Amino acid sequence: MKTKEFTDTAKAMMAGDKGLLAMDESTPTCNKRFAAVGIPQTEEYRRAYRDLIVTTPRLNTCISGAILSDETIRQQTIAGIPFAKALHNNGIIPGIKVDLGAKDLAGFPEEKITEGLDLLRERLTEYYALGARFAKWRAVITIGKDIPTSGCMEANMHALARYAALCQEAGIVPIVEPEVLMDGSHTLEQCKKITQDGLLMLFSQLHSQRVDLHGVILKPNMILPGKDSPVQVEDDIIAHATIKCLLRCVPASVPGVAFLSGGQSPEQASSRLNAIHIIVPTLPWAVTFSYARAIQQPALELWAGKEENVAAAQKVLFHRADCNRLARKGKYSEAMEKV
Repeated sequence: MKTKEFTDTAKAMMAGDKGLLAMDESTPTCNKRFAAVGIPQTEEYRRAYRDLIVTTPRLNTCISGAILSDETIRQQTIAGIPFAKALHNNGIIPGIKVDLGAKDLAGFPEEKITEGLDLLRERLTEYYALGARFAKWRAVITIGKDIPTSGCMEANMHALARYAALCQEAGIVPIVEPEVLMDGSHTLEQCKKITQDGLLMLFSQLHSQRVDLHGVILKPNMILPGKDSPVQVEDDIIAHATIKCLLRCVPASVPGVAFLSGGQSPEQASSRLNAIHIIVPTLPWAVTFSYARAIQQPALELWAGKEENVAAAQKVLFHRADCNRLARKGKYSEAMEKV
């Protein structure tokens, strides 16, 4: 097992004040976002958009790693350089999403199980050869009437652990993402309980599958009320609840926690990360971001599929990444949004 390789990679991913950029949207998801702003839903436009991201000037000052999709890791930039190599050449570690999406869990109405373990060993070998040095697997947990069930939670956490073990066997850092969705009207306390139960179960499963925690990155949700909850709370309450939950559940041997944005606005994602670092500047693990829409969406809307908008869109993309870099230091402020 390439233990030193994947533990060194994990440290590099969490180093400094940088974070991770998730640009691994599936083709249907990417097409949906394109359609919403009037961009043609073709492979060429998807490639052009990923080129815009990867070639953004100074992106490597804010981003240590970028998560690619299967389509993107096989594509090249406009200059003819494979995307993974272009990222590597710019000092950004290439990663890859390896799960095959959340499907209905048999026998558990309204609950999901993430699939993709079949032939994963072979796919990881190929992705390593294509340049990927870390991977991501997302489990989806929904809060609702009588859900999530323990059966759904156990199935998803076991799958995350098996995926993580296969990644480390291949010399690849696993990002484990047990996302408790914002969808619904649940309270912050309900989110906290479900998140805590899931994390405790996850780390028990990782231990059972002999996963080396020194080479694992956790990508959790923040502790938030549901987006339809009548009771919304201030950032400092979210920060306190999130820190308390993580301290109860996440072993100190884990090198880093990289939050997902999960439907928060770009400004909310930055502000809440900032609040965490103001409240507790020093934690047992590096605490950073692994955002997708919270970094990309303003740039996507400005680009709108037009070549003449590329430079302006890249400036907006860099600005959002830089806001999150500053939030990791506790130095973000709303005034930065007026730039």
